[in-house]
Amino acid sequence: MPRVRRVLRGPRPEAVPVLVGRACALVSVLDIAAGVFPRFRHSRMHTMAEVLPGALGPFAAALSLSAGVLLLLLAHGLKRGKRRAWRAAVALLPAGAVAQFIYRHSIVGALISLALLAPLIRHRDQFAALPDPRSRWRALANFVLMSAGSLSLGLVIVSVQGHRMEGNPGLADRITHVVYGLFGFEGPVDYQGTTSWTVGISLGALGLLTAVTTIYLAFRPEHPAARLTEEDEAKLRALLEKHGGRDSLGHFALRRDKAVVFSPSGKAAVTYRVVSGVMLASGDPIGDVEAWPGAIERFMDEARAHSWTPAVMGCSETGGEVWTRETGLDALELGDEAVVDVKDFSLSGRAMRNVRQMVKRIERAGYETRVRRIRDLGDAELERIRGAADDWRGTDTERGFSMALGRIGDPSDGDCLIATAHKTDDQPGPYGDLKAILHFVPWGGDGASLDLMRRDRSADPGMNELLIVAALQDAPKFGIERVSLNFAMFRSALARGEKIGAGPVLRAWRGLLVFLSRWFQIESLYKFNAKFQPRWEPRFVVYRASADLPRIGLAAMQAEGFVNLALPLPRFLRRRTAERRACAHGTTSERNVRAA
Repeated sequence: MPRVRRVLRGPRPEAVPVLVGRACALVSVLDIAAGVFPRFRHSRMHTMAEVLPGALGPFAAALSLSAGVLLLLLAHGLKRGKRRAWRAAVALLPAGAVAQFIYRHSIVGALISLALLAPLIRHRDQFAALPDPRSRWRALANFVLMSAGSLSLGLVIVSVQGHRMEGNPGLADRITHVVYGLFGFEGPVDYQGTTSWTVGISLGALGLLTAVTTIYLAFRPEHPAARLTEEDEAKLRALLEKHGGRDSLGHFALRRDKAVVFSPSGKAAVTYRVVSGVMLASGDPIGDVEAWPGAIERFMDEARAHSWTPAVMGCSETGGEVWTRETGLDALELGDEAVVDVKDFSLSGRAMRNVRQMVKRIERAGYETRVRRIRDLGDAELERIRGAADDWRGTDTERGFSMALGRIGDPSDGDCLIATAHKTDDQPGPYGDLKAILHFVPWGGDGASLDLMRRDRSADPGMNELLIVAALQDAPKFGIERVSLNFAMFRSALARGEKIGAGPVLRAWRGLLVFLSRWFQIESLYKFNAKFQPRWEPRFVVYRASADLPRIGLAAMQAEGFVNLALPLPRFLRRRTAERRACAHGTTSERNVRAA
């Protein structure tokens, strides 16, 4: 009896969006298959497809294809509880009922379509997620993906009618026929009977669908990606002034491509960026620890309001404990941060022999170092350093998110520390005698955190070691007692896996990490950091469910610049950046106004 009552009650309200989204995805596949394979339209399985919006025209292959593709796009929004997707489904279901009654005279099918409105309307509160930040990138991505999908589907449509083709056209002729058909023209392939008309209408519908969706995304009102406003930045700097010494990653919250939510008291904040539907925070919350729960609650409210997947990259052990306690999320050790205590650092001793020898060799080669505050540099030298940093980057995109500031020499960052290497006896290059750069951001009043390392590729090896040693030796002049170096992912696994007695699982895990180090600096960063005999501070990733980890990992790689899923935008689709835009994710009242 309890099981029967549960069945009669139906699914839990919070499970409705996922169930509806999965049903839409299944029906979209059925509709697409019905449009591609003529005989499939007469199967009994397609009766289920007619229940949902994809079956508005069960006898029209072109409409079935178009509806299937649109339903596939709609399914993801329904699964995430998006309000606009719900509105589209509510509008399409009655249209589907009318279509079934008119074209098939099916009262039962029409009633079933209308009956599906009941759970959607009953659980409408579960479809309240606000739109994601959007830009013109979506238009270009839609054009590329829809074009590829339309070309593939079109080739299948042309090929499945092979028994009715005139002659035996090759693959090149079939592809040409698809391309012509997408633009509404007749191609080189001929069919017997009315098949040519059916294929042509289907291909034209796919081409029209690609064009209409791309134009809509390109010219719809833009909801810009979140940016840190001047007011938000001022508040964050005030919090860092009081509490910046707690987390070495605190100053990186001032990246201007992040958004921020503050606690109700304004004494704490969480900065984040939304990447592929993942609300990605980095480091610990900023501000008073006692106010962290308020900021975390606002963060989670924002994630729920937009149906984003919440995640935190690189928080400390204290931060991980607070996040998991306040939200019920889980934490997983991600790696370790290398922290050097300046008073304990020395080049003497056997453990530092390799670093000591390298530094002395480079100094004998004629290199000299300078360590200064950004505020002490002149405009001309700052411009030269910026140009060199961009030129020596080595990649097309700036990497970094959780542990990178993304700028050098901003007037508001006067406390940042910069170490430069010069070779005065060498032929001056495009940047004079400058050969390498290290940039550090403040870590409270007595610390510094490494931001970036850049060097001239023609310079001698060991520039980074030289500048780190110079920064550590000159740190007391600036009142710096601790320096945070690079973050080493999976350091404990690498360290334990190479020790005697390590088990087969640990050795296999280490072997995989070493293999991945060919593309990602995993082992090399660990060994580089270990040269300076640091103490290791664990860092964690906080996540909602294990199933979210692959998605979070991909979003983190996109944010850090290791994976770039975007293509260059045409000029007319690019967002104008001359004006300063407000953060797209404001207060709760502002969100309510946008939702209305």
